[in-house]
Amino acid sequence: MSPSTRSDLPLNTGLKTDTPTPSIDVLTARHVSLKHILVALLLSALFFLLFCFIVLHGYIAWVLSNPNVAPLYSNPKLSKNLAYEDVLFQAADGSRMMQGWYIPAENSRKTIVFSHGYGANREEPWVPMYDLAHYANRLNYNVLMFDYGFASQKSKEVATGGKKEAEQLLGAINLAKQRGADEIVVWGFSMGAGTALQAALTSKDIDGMILDSTFLLEPDTMYHNIRQHIDLPRRPSLEIIGMLLPVLNGTSMRQIPYTEVKSMDYPFPTLFIHGTEDEKAPYPIAEKLAENQTNEASEVWIVEGSHHEMIFREHPKDYLRKVSSFLSRIESAK
Repeated sequence: MSPSTRSDLPLNTGLKTDTPTPSIDVLTARHVSLKHILVALLLSALFFLLFCFIVLHGYIAWVLSNPNVAPLYSNPKLSKNLAYEDVLFQAADGSRMMQGWYIPAENSRKTIVFSHGYGANREEPWVPMYDLAHYANRLNYNVLMFDYGFASQKSKEVATGGKKEAEQLLGAINLAKQRGADEIVVWGFSMGAGTALQAALTSKDIDGMILDSTFLLEPDTMYHNIRQHIDLPRRPSLEIIGMLLPVLNGTSMRQIPYTEVKSMDYPFPTLFIHGTEDEKAPYPIAEKLAENQTNEASEVWIVEGSHHEMIFREHPKDYLRKVSSFLSRIESAK
């Protein structure tokens, strides 16, 4: 056969001319699969961020419930040469035993019960508490200093914003009565002042209160303090923390009677002391509480430029003058 007779034969180029192209169904399946992977990744990232957000709020709620409290470093005898005795007494609801110091005054039927703040114990050195205990004792007051449950070194428990602490303070007041006091003044600091306000809702044994840098645990003040450390949205942060607190310390915000406290006209004299530079409890809190009081011996002292629980340290002479005058008015009113 001549070359010309082979021109109608197909040339062998080495290429497969019958390879099938991907079908539309296969391409669609690949596209859907990729879309599912992206959605799964986005959802995983979203759930991880949500988990971290909840864990952060859980940590905040845990810190609020478990303050770090230093151990006792001294006692009234070592610090101010004050004779004292160690005392044990029950919280008013019988839930636990409380530990404290009782500093007697000669032939006195007047007692001051100190109510320390959150994150502190009965010494509260930055106030400083020993100086005020010494001053009260010189005015012929017996003095009772004690640790709240969250400050106990032997049987520590969670802080509850005043729910359990109010019962513990009432136990201290009962001890003062058992020791013969017929005039009892509660001197509270920060959350210890807020706890005093809660205890006074049910006690008929309080004849007066001195409330320094009052901190009342409520949504506004809690969020104000959280914002000092981390910028979180008010909502849903407060709602999440509110749901976690009962899990961590057994106390719901609804169990703290802050609404009742904020509207209460207490039947005894109350001295509110607060600084304008208080970063933990803004001073309008004290002003509002003071506005509700109709007892003519009640008073509010707002100190320009002073800080949280630092007013005595910053203005010692004025502070003691105010306290002395107020205590005199309590005695006159009895």
